[in-house]
Amino acid sequence: MLLAFAPFIAFAAIDRLVGPMEGMLAGFAVSAALLIRDWSRGSGPKVLEIGTAALFGALGCYAWLADPAWSLWGVRLVVDSGLLLIVLVSIVIRQPFTLQYARERVPADVQASAEFVRTNYVITAVWALAFAVMVAIDLVLTWMPDLPARFGIIPTVLALVGAFKFTAWYPERRRAVARSATSLR
Repeated sequence: MLLAFAPFIAFAAIDRLVGPMEGMLAGFAVSAALLIRDWSRGSGPKVLEIGTAALFGALGCYAWLADPAWSLWGVRLVVDSGLLLIVLVSIVIRQPFTLQYARERVPADVQASAEFVRTNYVITAVWALAFAVMVAIDLVLTWMPDLPARFGIIPTVLALVGAFKFTAWYPERRRAVARSATSLR
């Protein structure tokens, strides 16, 4: 699942070095490469990768055609809002984005369980919360650009690390609870 965030890493790096339009095009290129990789392996495209390609493709075209004067935090606000929207849409269409990654790692009998699907809804909701925190921080820093950069960096890192740690911890916790319930019977 970490690889799914590569387009955002490419965007951030190129945005800082060259500019927002180039960063968005780099994000699109990495997203497209991930989609091609999935198709070449015979697995279907993932909601997050499709959404990311659409997000960076659309924003890259907009930046190229309109040449907006975005601030650092304004660009982050647009990208982070798009990411939050992708995650929320994945829940609405009943395909929480973590589900497709989790299915690659578990046996078919586990994939069919209601608990497995429920666990992925919870994990996806935690990621949505992390991205909502990032959007809120971006909004504050867009309106108050004189705040120190650490005001945005520290909570962003904490939100992402928290979501990653929860993603690793929660499924194991659910399995432990299920084992405990089974042993009590």
